[in-house]
Amino acid sequence: MKKVVTFGEIMLRLAPPGFLRFSQANSFDVVYGGGESNVAVSLANYGVPVDFVTRLPKNDIGDCALMEMRKRGVGTDQIVYGGDRLGIYFLETGAVSRGSKVVYDRAHSAIAEIKPGMVDWKAVFKDAGWFHWTGITPAISQGAADACLEAVKVASDMGITISTDLNYRAKLWNYGGDREAIMTELTSYCDIILGNEEDAEKHFEIKPEGLDITTQGEHVKAEAFLSVCTQMMKKFPKAKKVITTLRGSISASHNTWAGVLYDGKTMFKSPEYQITDIVDRVGGGDSFMGGLIYGLLQYPDNDQNALNFAVAASCLKHTIKGDANLATVSEVEKLMSGDASGRVAR
Repeated sequence: MKKVVTFGEIMLRLAPPGFLRFSQANSFDVVYGGGESNVAVSLANYGVPVDFVTRLPKNDIGDCALMEMRKRGVGTDQIVYGGDRLGIYFLETGAVSRGSKVVYDRAHSAIAEIKPGMVDWKAVFKDAGWFHWTGITPAISQGAADACLEAVKVASDMGITISTDLNYRAKLWNYGGDREAIMTELTSYCDIILGNEEDAEKHFEIKPEGLDITTQGEHVKAEAFLSVCTQMMKKFPKAKKVITTLRGSISASHNTWAGVLYDGKTMFKSPEYQITDIVDRVGGGDSFMGGLIYGLLQYPDNDQNALNFAVAASCLKHTIKGDANLATVSEVEKLMSGDASGRVAR
């Protein structure tokens, strides 16, 4: 299996213990994670060779982030160094009717100050067969957007499969970049596109035809997103597959979870899971993407299996504290087979 490369920011996550509010906290739990590093950890956990590319400060906190990647089996040889700080985000975990909150402290982070030419992309992709980026990276700064464009151009020239998770973040994109123009150019290089209805609307003004998504609540219909998939493929002719996650939010603690995959001819739908007692939903989409890349590599002629693996993997992630999914292939396959008992394995 050829190596996968992911590119983006890894951050220090600080969260009050349990379900405490920020105003109640006397201490914070420490986790390192980010969209693209989370995907890398998932893939490494499934036995896929993977490198994570980022820019880290040369200080103790940067070293901690580096050690976290190494501990999980992620390749770090292509990471570049510079800048003064690691980005931080604060997480307040919601419950029942109170949603979670995120506060970013990532301005002037090491990767926010990255510039084209700092990464030798030809060397990075030398033994790679897949490159993954997300919409978070170009939202950080113009330099990060330019470096991401540099990466997709080199990957495309080298015939590498390119995937993206569109990942719209309302609290980012504040440096003045033209979001739609930047994301349209970057996404035009992609073979695999993952996004939900908000991503498609915010980045490209693509909406489900004949559906007010705000009224759907827990009843998210897969068929409603066929129009999104077809519009995406029309806008991005290089795309071979468009995938959408379907999250129904009954409460902060109880979600429904499924996904659809459209290959230009057939629309595949996964089983729907009831996630009734969410432990940590941060990284849920990243775990889906990690599972999807693994599934497409492992089952190259079976899109249904690939989609089912991604959804089951992400379902399990909701039971795991932290940003990254630490579920194993056997655990995911067990859930795919219909065993959701949670019995002790002896």
